Amino acid sequence: MADKSRRAFMGKVLGATAGVGAVASLYAMKRTWDPLPSVISAGFTTVDLSPLEAGKLSVIKWRGKPVFLLKHTSDITTDEARDIVIGEDRYTVVIGLCTHLGCIPEWRENDKIFHCACHGGQYDPHARQTFGPPPRPLDIPPFSISGKTITLGDEGPEYKKMLTMA
Repeated sequence: MADKSRRAFMGKVLGATAGVGAVASLYAMKRTWDPLPSVISAGFTTVDLSPLEAGKLSVIKWRGKPVFLLKHTSDITTDEARDIVIGEDRYTVVIGLCTHLGCIPEWRENDKIFHCACHGGQYDPHARQTFGPPPRPLDIPPFSISGKTITLGDEGPEYKKMLTMA
C-alpha cells in the first residue's frame, strides 16, 4: 500500500514538473516571436526641423536606416512633387540609402548633390537621380507634419499627397 502511494506521489511530481516545463517553453517561444522593444520604439520618430541650417545635411536614424534632412537654400529650385513645405521653408526628407545597391550617399554642399561613392550615382537636392546607375530617386519615408515637427513612420495627408504626385 505504501508503494502505491509513493508511486502516485512520484507520478504527480513528474506531471507537475512536465507542466511547469511546458509552460516555461511556451513562454520562451512567445518571447522570441515578439518584436524587440528597440524595434517597437523605432516605429515612430519625431524630429524638430526648426534648428536645421539651410544647406547643411542632418542625418537621423529611423528603423535602423539613415534619414537625410536637408533644409533648402534660396538657390535650390522648388519641386512640388518632392519638397516638404513647412511655413516658408522647404525640406528634402529621404531615406539615405542609394537605390542602386544600398550604399549611403554623401551630401556635397558646394555642388548641391548627393553623391554615392560605390558606383558614382548622383542625386539632385530633391534626391532625384541625375547620373549613374541608380534606378529611381531616394525613397521618401512615410511622415506627418505638426507645426515645425515631422513624425517619421506616420502616413499623414502631406505624404499621401506626395504619393499621388509621384
